[in-house]
Amino acid sequence: MRHLFLLASAAALSAGPAAAEPLAAAIKADLPSLIAIYRDLHANPELSFQEARSAGILAAEARKLGFQVTTGVGKTGVVAVMKNGPGPVLMIRADMDALPITEQTGLPYASKVKGRTREGAETGVMHACGHDMHMTAWIGVARRLVAMKQSWSGTLVMIGQPAEELGLGAKAMLDDGLFKRFPKPDTALALHDSSDLPAGMVGYIEGYALANVDTIDLTVKGVGGHGAYPQRTRDPIVLGARIVTALQTLVSREIDPTQAGVVTVGSFIGGSKHNVIPDEVKLQLTVRSYTPEVRKILVDGIARIAKGEAIAAGMPEDRMPIVKLADESLPATFNTEPLTGRIAEVFTRQLGAARVVKAKPQMGGEDFGRYYLADRSIQSLIFRVGGVPQGKWDAVKGEVTKLPSLHSSLWAPDAEPTIATGIEAMTAAALTVLAKSK
Repeated sequence: MRHLFLLASAAALSAGPAAAEPLAAAIKADLPSLIAIYRDLHANPELSFQEARSAGILAAEARKLGFQVTTGVGKTGVVAVMKNGPGPVLMIRADMDALPITEQTGLPYASKVKGRTREGAETGVMHACGHDMHMTAWIGVARRLVAMKQSWSGTLVMIGQPAEELGLGAKAMLDDGLFKRFPKPDTALALHDSSDLPAGMVGYIEGYALANVDTIDLTVKGVGGHGAYPQRTRDPIVLGARIVTALQTLVSREIDPTQAGVVTVGSFIGGSKHNVIPDEVKLQLTVRSYTPEVRKILVDGIARIAKGEAIAAGMPEDRMPIVKLADESLPATFNTEPLTGRIAEVFTRQLGAARVVKAKPQMGGEDFGRYYLADRSIQSLIFRVGGVPQGKWDAVKGEVTKLPSLHSSLWAPDAEPTIATGIEAMTAAALTVLAKSK
């Protein structure tokens, strides 16, 4: 199948996936309808595994286009299948969930939705990571590919995935038989809006694109007592502070300087009163890496350092720290070759070299990588679509630290050029993968 993909890709590159101007013109004509959908999705966000309304919109649009649609895959996921002759199987994913953030963009279609997290906390809800843009582009791509059925051959599987923000949605869909109940893809594609690129730009990354994400809960035990008599205690706050400091040597002294790694203590909770030394404190860590080897060094090192510092502090064996790796851990997302290089060439042909950049890997997490790990014969690529309004980009001269980031209550992509670019890039990529063999 890989040989067939290479032949099809070569044919598509020689002919071009579609004439750039006709494709762009068709997207422009469809944009008013798509912007209306985008604003509706933006104003009505849903938290992870609660995306019933969003899934319904994707399913209804796909049915109108002639796809065979199944809902409720992995709780709220959507799978839309269209067979269009012999050829490879292409899967295109859009994630659907929003974040527990109260929106402060001031947009006329800003979210006013309230929701409840899995823990039961009431919160504002906002598409602060651009999944509303992803869903809208998904619809736009489906429309273009159906309108251009004569230009491609194969099977198109388009999925609306829940719960990316929890890192659990891809797993839920795979566990529910995504690759068994439906055609298993030879190629998987996804896009993500970017707060690091101006609207209208596309960025691609070769190899590791996003990191392993490990979430660790660390309970540091001590022997509590009166703050005036510390000699009669074993202070877990001091021990916890020593552990936090020592953990920094994992990155600075234990992994190869050419490899990437992050160990961040995001929460340190302990104690209840000025003059009371508590019995324990709790730390919450996020750990980022790319390779399995670095991941193991960091995760194992946290447990080793915590225990070693406890021993140095004189803690008895029954008061050793407890290290728990949370279920939300994510594998790294890897863009495979030859797919990545060939699609980067297609982007350049379709959009022009000035609009396509080779981007840097990031330490953020994405569960899109689970599809490739489920079957490493799959060619896989996730690319970025710039969302920063050009005027704002120019005003700060591209210094992204001065701009709202993803997951910010102020993040709002420049909708029209971002959505249009995402559709154009993804459609061109899909036409390449599904190009008719010559």
